[in-house]
Amino acid sequence: MKSDEIKKLAISCLAVLGAGFASSVFVTSTSGWYESLKKPVFTPPGWVFGPVWTVLYLLMGIALFLVWRKGFSNAAGKTALAAFILQMVFNVIWTPIFFGFNQPLIALGDIVMLWLAVITTILSFWKVSRLAGILLLPYIIWASFAAILNAGIYLLNQ
Repeated sequence: MKSDEIKKLAISCLAVLGAGFASSVFVTSTSGWYESLKKPVFTPPGWVFGPVWTVLYLLMGIALFLVWRKGFSNAAGKTALAAFILQMVFNVIWTPIFFGFNQPLIALGDIVMLWLAVITTILSFWKVSRLAGILLLPYIIWASFAAILNAGIYLLNQ
């Protein structure tokens, strides 16, 4: 890999990890609210979320790099980048909605939009780089699980 590509890979991964880290600030400020909620029996222990999201963000960064490597100047690249940015917005705002504002129902609406945006991103990445699309498959699986978990928390606590 050329030094220019290494820089693009680093920028891609650090940008995605940075967005995730910025959003995670709200998790540390739950002050017992989340702990007091009734949760579905399939809720993983809290320590699982950090490592899972770190891996997913790294996969997203690598996928973004693969698309960037092909270029953002053509229509497919521009569409892929726009879809990626949109899904990242939904991704980043979920945490403050759920944990910061304690709003599971609004967070559920956000995660449904996130799910749709991730599907769109996978499809648009696939057109530019099949590997980039494949790297996002664990993300849609986790987003699906997170949506079900979010819905369960809302239903158990309304």
